Amino acid sequence: MLRVLYLVHDLSDPAVRRRVLMLRAGGASVTLAGFRRGENRLADIEGVTPIDLGATGDARFAQRVVAVAGAAATLSRRLSGIETPDVILARNLETLALTGRAAARFGDVPVAYECLDIHRLMLRNGMVGRALRGAERHFGRKAGLVVTSSPAFVEHYFKPLSGIRAPVHLLENQVLELDGDAGGLPARTRPAGEPWRIGWFGAIRCRKSLDLLSAFTRRMAGRFEVVLRGRPAHGEFEDFDGRIARELFIRFEGPYRNPEDLAAIYGAVDFTWAIDFFEEGRNSLWLLPNRLYEGCRHGALPIVLDGTETARLARQRGVGVTLANDRADTLFNRFADFDGEAYGALYANLVKLGTRPWVLDRADCAAFVQRLAALRQPSAPAAAFAPLPSLVANKVDCHDR
Repeated sequence: MLRVLYLVHDLSDPAVRRRVLMLRAGGASVTLAGFRRGENRLADIEGVTPIDLGATGDARFAQRVVAVAGAAATLSRRLSGIETPDVILARNLETLALTGRAAARFGDVPVAYECLDIHRLMLRNGMVGRALRGAERHFGRKAGLVVTSSPAFVEHYFKPLSGIRAPVHLLENQVLELDGDAGGLPARTRPAGEPWRIGWFGAIRCRKSLDLLSAFTRRMAGRFEVVLRGRPAHGEFEDFDGRIARELFIRFEGPYRNPEDLAAIYGAVDFTWAIDFFEEGRNSLWLLPNRLYEGCRHGALPIVLDGTETARLARQRGVGVTLANDRADTLFNRFADFDGEAYGALYANLVKLGTRPWVLDRADCAAFVQRLAALRQPSAPAAAFAPLPSLVANKVDCHDR
């Protein structure tokens, strides 16, 4: 059994829980160590007691640097009670910085670097950006693999800017589904007079999206509602709770468990808001968000923005609604005359594609664990930046053909 030491930047991140479940389903044992993020509740993972490396805060870069330095100084002691891992998987730059100390404690342990977002500071042309990319290059010099979720991250960041010269494993943010055949999408019926509902689930961090949806729902005067679920980044909003309380057609319904609650929350909405302006012009153009796959898996049509990697994938697979730009008038005009017939045609396209392209199963989990296990084997150097697609990506290609 492969032993994985998983170092993470935020122990409360639902995506961390999903990755641990994936590793375990693939046959690995996992030791989880990472930072607490503010007052957020730690992810509940049965049978896993994480090693606490200290507290960090959203949008507090300097504090996080200090926290990482403190964790590095005490890491050997904190890891003293665990078995020697076969592989260290480090999520984000702040834990990549700890891999040298961890590897030194256990000997020559191979490292994989998991990077699923490109922070705006990493992209700056000035001293800060150069320093961070230099740190990434330094701490990642022994990484044997980069794990990322979008081909656009490879094309726009890892090839031209990052100093890490390791092969890339492309592992998109599909829904983790371990209990048999995904099957097809169910038929959808809507009671007459019900408003159309847009679900915005996951990391609620984009103020521009909230402004756009607020203007849209008010102008639609009740024909459309927006349901928010997940973890609001309160630091990105002046007064998130007060703002939602004042909205007429937008409501926040709290956190959820992923993947256990996905069918219920997406089954209660008609559309998925798959647009993110949080790192506008860079990361928001390149990412392929969880909610795109989650919504399509459970029958909620994605709303995407033209010119993004999300829109490219949606167009390639013939699903969803694409907005030409980010103007409120564009959103309003696209849905001003929207009716059940239009929805039925769009939903039929999603049904034809099926659920298989949107999910990870146990075979996919095993393939990922095998890819990590291969880092232990001496071999000829792999070509840097040649993405190694996940097993599910191969399944999608076969389906499309």
